[in-house]
Amino acid sequence: MDALHKPAPDGTADPRAETRAPDTCAPDTRAPDTRAADTRVTPMMEQYIEIKAANPDCLLFYRMGDFYEMFFADAETASRALGIVLTKRGKHQGADIPMCGVPIERADEYLHRLIALGHRVAVCEQMEDPAEAKKRGGKSVVRRDVVRLVTPGTLTEDSLLDSRRNNFLAAIVRGKPSSESDDTRFALACLDISTGEFRLTECDRVRLASEIARVEPGEVIVSDALWEDPEVAPFLRSLPAVTPLGRDVFDGASAERRLTSYFAVATSEAFGTFSRLELTAAAACVTYVERTQLGKRPPLSPPSREALGATLSIDAATRANLELMKTLGGERRGSLVAAIDRTVTAAGSRLLAQRIAAPLTDPAAIARRLDAVEFFTRESILRGVVREKLAAAPDLARSLARIVLARGGPRDLAAIRDGLAAAGDLAARLSADGLPDEITSATHDLRAPDPALAETLGAALADALPLQKRDGGFVRSGYEPALDEARALRDESRRVIAALQARYADETGIRALKIRHNNVLGYFVEVTAQHAERLMTPPLNATFIHRQTLAGQVRFTSTELGALEAKIASAADRALGLELEIFDRLAAAVVAAADAVKAAAQALAVIDVAAALAAVATECRFVRPEVDDGVGFCIAGGRHPVVEQAIAAEGGSFVANDCDLSPTSDTGRGRIAVVTGPNMAGKSTYLRQNALIVVLAQAGSFVPATRAKIGVVDRLFSRVGAADDLARGRSTFMVEMVETAAILNQASDRSLVILDEIGRGTATYDGLSIAWAAVEHLHDRNRCRALFATHFHELTALANKLDRLFNITVRVKEWHGDVVFLHEVVAGAADRSYGIQVAKLAGLPPAVIERAKHVLGALEAEDRTSPARKLVDDLPLFAPRVAPPKPAVDPHAEAVMKRLSELDPDDMSPREALEALYALKQAARG
Repeated sequence: MDALHKPAPDGTADPRAETRAPDTCAPDTRAPDTRAADTRVTPMMEQYIEIKAANPDCLLFYRMGDFYEMFFADAETASRALGIVLTKRGKHQGADIPMCGVPIERADEYLHRLIALGHRVAVCEQMEDPAEAKKRGGKSVVRRDVVRLVTPGTLTEDSLLDSRRNNFLAAIVRGKPSSESDDTRFALACLDISTGEFRLTECDRVRLASEIARVEPGEVIVSDALWEDPEVAPFLRSLPAVTPLGRDVFDGASAERRLTSYFAVATSEAFGTFSRLELTAAAACVTYVERTQLGKRPPLSPPSREALGATLSIDAATRANLELMKTLGGERRGSLVAAIDRTVTAAGSRLLAQRIAAPLTDPAAIARRLDAVEFFTRESILRGVVREKLAAAPDLARSLARIVLARGGPRDLAAIRDGLAAAGDLAARLSADGLPDEITSATHDLRAPDPALAETLGAALADALPLQKRDGGFVRSGYEPALDEARALRDESRRVIAALQARYADETGIRALKIRHNNVLGYFVEVTAQHAERLMTPPLNATFIHRQTLAGQVRFTSTELGALEAKIASAADRALGLELEIFDRLAAAVVAAADAVKAAAQALAVIDVAAALAAVATECRFVRPEVDDGVGFCIAGGRHPVVEQAIAAEGGSFVANDCDLSPTSDTGRGRIAVVTGPNMAGKSTYLRQNALIVVLAQAGSFVPATRAKIGVVDRLFSRVGAADDLARGRSTFMVEMVETAAILNQASDRSLVILDEIGRGTATYDGLSIAWAAVEHLHDRNRCRALFATHFHELTALANKLDRLFNITVRVKEWHGDVVFLHEVVAGAADRSYGIQVAKLAGLPPAVIERAKHVLGALEAEDRTSPARKLVDDLPLFAPRVAPPKPAVDPHAEAVMKRLSELDPDDMSPREALEALYALKQAARG
């Protein structure tokens, strides 16, 4: 519990006290009216109930002074979720009112925890100064209203967001199957209100899952009908945060009007050509944003359409297996993006993550990115200067979003100032000829903002800035003469207050006496309860007038203090009012330049990523890959980018290996490598490193190898490791088979497939049969490039029958009964699995090891005489194109089926049914 006992500015007593006074303008120290407690509804509670009724699906953060309070069921829910003390406040309809609250200065921390648990929060603020309510007299309540709805996909605060990744809001819309195909089409719209990015795509059901996995949205909105659809509901319910909404949000008839209204354009054609399904998804997103931001419009970029197939398709299982963005344990450390992230700006880190999540499939676009990285690789001195300038650039995009939404503070203005200054410095540094296209375009965007804006912000803002504008003190002295005058009067008065406090302490003999201030009482004298009696007795009671009694403190005022307060309040209010006016002028200037500021922010990110990838290439000895339209795949001296860094940190060195899946003839089809070798030898590392090299190359990065030539991969599949899915009733083997089925059903001749230990989760012959058929299917039907690791050594004999299949193995060496892993991949097949040697290394008891050797010898002797050894020679190859023969037509069967179809069991008696059965039996015999 946050035990901060502060009075509320609208006259309430201690927000934590069960007997807090009603929410009126004047302090109420009287005891509550218990006679009417069961039926009376206070004006404050009446206001709360009305606002809560308008936001029934949200926890209501109700502003009361220095706290956000929650009541009734909201309080009980928040108390459990946040671990704060649940208290009570009066009664409602005869029952105690549960209550809890959080301090305003720590609200972001609590919001983060509630959002992470899937809650939505309505933030209700005081819309007027309590003094204004006091002027109305009586029991007038301070006006309050909800200023925003906080949901997982609409966050803007830095404290609620990860600066290194986007926070997308996604909308999914389902269309009707096209006339040419039975496939249902889906549209996916994704926007990030904290950065302004807005993208659309249309795809089928399978691709939709891959797109969602790529984007990792913070929140997904869908229609109520889609949420309840039994075909789609299981997939939607597997996503972390889904919000079903009414039909009006997903109304296709009004979609274009809502979208064009948001961007103030006449037609959606101003953004490009979109299908009606895509427009519906885009309109749903902007409608939801307007509702949660209560009409405020974040600075979104116009929606851009992502063409299907423009990026490398990677499904959710493959992303998890390859640990692209996070490890299997859910941590960023140890992932691919963490291993190569040398960016120095938050925007650069987000852009790098986007590129790793969605590598390109256009060789020309990939080459443009690689040109930029190569430029900074050659220009090491310039790279150092550029990275130094970039490090001074704050997060322009997110500061801009907060300012546009009227949620920004002085530090956001300073971020715009410093970011624009860094952009100007970089533009001057990168003004030479001979820059690659990507850097030239970015340099042009760096010059987009008017330099006068940065100069104005620099002249207006002080060096040390508060977090909130309401705290004042953020305008530089000398910028506004009227403000300097008001500040001088205010500061002089504060020195007078300090002198008065010292005099009162001397006159009363109470050294602990303090003169304090809050928004309810203004200035007051505060002493501890043990000293209060002295101020209430003659002669001091003639000077000090009692104001308020709290737990442990008593507050007083005096005529002299009241007069001084009026003078101070006038000067302080005028100074703060002038500062807020200046803030609004500066914010308006930033909003007017929003498009140029966004362009500069994106340019900074592009340059940061290029320079960072050049830095990691230099540091880790990466080389530029050659990416073309072919189906070649030749990696020389390839290394695992994550494992290599981990080994180097411990003083070791990584063993590099080649991988060549390029066609060896004019078939134009890539090859399949069957990889054998013992556990712990490095097969899984070898498989993963080649897949990661593809991801890096097509993302526009240099790769960990001595040479790499890669024909563009359209889809990347990986089935590595073992995991169950108990929540969906799937065993480890079932998960393995589901993922394998997805690969065999979707892989094309341009895909890269990584399969590890298919079939090991079931009986030996079952597993061998599945692995055997899968290899043949990859070879004959998918015709893709593949690495197939296995312990079924029988599969190695297929290299003699399948023209594009070959064997490689990981070398090991036996030494005095132990196995030494060399981690070197060579041509050929392993002669055995060395499982017992690995078990010995794992620490199994010696007796178990000896017994296992004895059993193994017996099994191997029996296996040499087993008919299974003849499998390769006797079993025909996979032939899916041979249709089974149609059965001959039986005339008796046709007669029986005809008579059976004419029967109506509901109209037959038991005897009639029995007679009909005998008749059918006789007809079947002819």
